Amino acid sequence: MPKGSEELVSSRKDEIISACASLYQTMSFREITLRDIGEKTSFTRTSIYNYFQNKEEIFLALLQREYEAWRADLDGILRSPAALSPEDFAGALARTLERRECMLKLMSMNLYDMEDNSRLGSLVEFKGAYAAAMEAVTRCLERFFPAMGEGEIREFLFAFFPFLFGVYPYTTATDKQIQAMELAGVAVPRHSIYEIVRALVIKLLPAAPG
Repeated sequence: MPKGSEELVSSRKDEIISACASLYQTMSFREITLRDIGEKTSFTRTSIYNYFQNKEEIFLALLQREYEAWRADLDGILRSPAALSPEDFAGALARTLERRECMLKLMSMNLYDMEDNSRLGSLVEFKGAYAAAMEAVTRCLERFFPAMGEGEIREFLFAFFPFLFGVYPYTTATDKQIQAMELAGVAVPRHSIYEIVRALVIKLLPAAPG
């Protein structure tokens, strides 16, 4: 770890992660290099190695940051002063994921590469962020749907979290993918992240009484 204050180290790491996030908006995981990331930072490219071992570790840190932002949004739902119907909760939960397109994209495309090529300490930090997001969803279910038992909540989580790995491919397609589906006679996905997430959550939740 480089010398310097904890604030400086955190700032440098966040700058690297933000540079990676910016590139990922227009480039693929495989296309992006450490050189590309370094050119978008305010310090030398070789300095990146003081903070991250490789490209995969940077992307894992980006995914961790996305999970932390999602958890903050989930905590916002939890602070809602009013009770939420299944439809209202499903909509609120879907809105939080609508804002996390980068997270959904990384989950569906590059998770194994990121985890397998990252150091154990980095992977532990990421797993902690993932677990915190799952715990936030659990707390929301416990508060807004007190009739759900422990087993029902567990079933919700085991259906919902694996489902998230497929949301991005079912809501986003490249021009090449669209062309291939049209030539193959396959229906092109036309659902938004909000629509597909809300529909599933409503199915997983108990119906409102009465």
